[in-house]
Amino acid sequence: MPYLLKTEPDKYSYDDLVRDGETVWDGISNNQALLTLRNMTKGDKLVIYHSNVGKAAVGTAKVVSVDASDPKKPVVRIQPVKRLKKEKALADIRESAVFQGSAMFRQFRLSVVPLTDEQYRWLVEN
Repeated sequence: MPYLLKTEPDKYSYDDLVRDGETVWDGISNNQALLTLRNMTKGDKLVIYHSNVGKAAVGTAKVVSVDASDPKKPVVRIQPVKRLKKEKALADIRESAVFQGSAMFRQFRLSVVPLTDEQYRWLVEN
């Protein structure tokens, strides 16, 4: 299943992920976002979205491993895959029919959002 992970680029950007090669996706406190993290599995596709500054989907990543033994602090390791050829701005995402009803807009503060396969393809193609 694909997911969108939001990050503030002035704190940890996609370029930081590329530089590091791998990271633990942490700092999540919202119960729904934690549940989503716990449900991730190795190989899941990810879209990294820069919030606050830039407000755009900027790159793809994948889940390397998940340790959900502590439900309040799941350890999800991710690796970068590739930077998007064309970033997808928030305004364009909001206008796309494939995002109608998405948790990304119903619960805007969620930092981890499940995507449909169609939404994932829309974000990463072109």
